[in-house]
Amino acid sequence: MPSLTKSSFISEALRNFDLLPDSANVRQPVVQALYACSSSSVWRGVKAGRIPKPRKLSPRTACWSVLELRAALAAYEKQGNGYGQ
Repeated sequence: MPSLTKSSFISEALRNFDLLPDSANVRQPVVQALYACSSSSVWRGVKAGRIPKPRKLSPRTACWSVLELRAALAAYEKQGNGYGQ
């Protein structure tokens, strides 16, 4: 069985994002890839309300609801805005 690297795990999560149930959660690298932004930009987007607030799993671990991300991405796309605009 091949070992999974961090980058292969991220691409696997992204490839299957549309197949994930709404109750699933994803970690920050997936959110970064969905919004095509850096880690700092994810947190600026959370603060500004463009990206949903994450749930804390532990003091140093956060995850985002797939349902909330889908809704936020759909609303943002409907506005016709790019992330950096």
